[in-house]
Amino acid sequence: MERTESSVRFTLGRQSSRARLDNFFELTVDANEAGLIDFTDESSDGVVEADGEGVDNVPPSIKLMYAANEGDLDWIKELLKSGANVNFRDIDNRTPLHVAACQGYGDVVELLIRNGAEIDAKDRWGSTPLADAIYYKNHEVIKRLEKHGAEPPMAPMHVKNVREVPEYEIDPQEIDFSNSVHITKGTFHRASWRGIEVAVKKLGEDVFTNEDKVSAFRDELALLQKIRHPNVVQFLGAVTQSSPMMIVTEYLPKGDLCEYLKSKGALKPRRAVRFALDIARGMSYLHEIKPEPIIHRDLEPSNILRDDSGHLKVADFGVSKMLRVARGVREDKPLTSQDTSCRYMAPELFKNEEYDTKVDVFSFALILQEMIEGCPPFSSLEESDVQKAYAAKERPPFKASGKLYAHGLRELIEHCWNAKPAKRPTFSEIIIILDHIYNNIGRKKRWKVRPLKCFQRNPSSLSSHSGSSHWSP
Repeated sequence: MERTESSVRFTLGRQSSRARLDNFFELTVDANEAGLIDFTDESSDGVVEADGEGVDNVPPSIKLMYAANEGDLDWIKELLKSGANVNFRDIDNRTPLHVAACQGYGDVVELLIRNGAEIDAKDRWGSTPLADAIYYKNHEVIKRLEKHGAEPPMAPMHVKNVREVPEYEIDPQEIDFSNSVHITKGTFHRASWRGIEVAVKKLGEDVFTNEDKVSAFRDELALLQKIRHPNVVQFLGAVTQSSPMMIVTEYLPKGDLCEYLKSKGALKPRRAVRFALDIARGMSYLHEIKPEPIIHRDLEPSNILRDDSGHLKVADFGVSKMLRVARGVREDKPLTSQDTSCRYMAPELFKNEEYDTKVDVFSFALILQEMIEGCPPFSSLEESDVQKAYAAKERPPFKASGKLYAHGLRELIEHCWNAKPAKRPTFSEIIIILDHIYNNIGRKKRWKVRPLKCFQRNPSSLSSHSGSSHWSP
């Protein structure tokens, strides 16, 4: 008699995307014991053994689980013909399709589905074959399951009560991706929503099974809802009740500062200072939000966008943080190059020290210098070596002409990247200094007005006319 789903647990190979390895039941093949197969269940004796000659006593449906794990198509076909249950479930409600999806066997998945496998079967943790395939990044299996109509996993932020749906929620059916294109960073797409062009940030498949990324997404939404400023990208809404989850913001067609600097090279001081003022105004707003200032932590040229008028807006708050304590913040673990670019990162961040809003001031100094120099900070060094340089209190060299750093611009940059965060200025102070520099640069370009030649008189002609009579009609 074949064992039922309540008596055995299949733990060979990859397990459910929502469960840890469970040791109540093991199905293993010991290469040293010539085909000995052990089934350990929750009974008192616990072990059912079969030597190589007694393998036929193993129920076909359990063999099917093993064959799915091995990816053995011929054996699977043989077992299905012999009457194995394609929808057999172990004690955790896992099916052969779950197992094949975990292992990434696209052909096995296809065969099981053609033979009647339940495509959206849920295990005891609520995971479906598609959810498992997404978790293990088995892209071929994902495509096959979706082709056969597998339902996408429920979004982690899904709520059952309609009244709990956030006000910013956007119906994904309203977002038109028919003419969608990637925008610089791969997670961003240009799309259309209610007749206007928007930028859409799609969350990757792995977010559904990664609590840290779901938490980061919640934090990003909490930040975006608070922000309203002309130098910060405008949040329009989000998709949180279905998958894929998305953030929708205004679309800025002129791209980011990184691409602009690559095409233009070094900027003239007046333009660089004007851009710096835009960045400083946006960052000052973020740092002065009450009651909890926002630390960007990922301020770099690729996260600064240009609008139609040529002004800059601060964007992408994926690793931003609210300053919830008076003195500073400390990470559970240091930020890495996977989180943000180390080339613009303040040393206290990757050294896992306490930090505050001054980490953004450090990044700002590097961006301002890059606009004058025309190349990224320490462009010849690898990012890991850049970290070491900052930690050793080294800073990118000033190679451009000194006149490009006139009116105190160099001194401001050096002030902003001071090794001691407390000595770095606030963005409110930076704005005052930049305004002064900008006005001084402007005054030096005043036009010199000279009299037109037609109004200049020759001295000799003046003397020849000195004795002439007045004109009379």
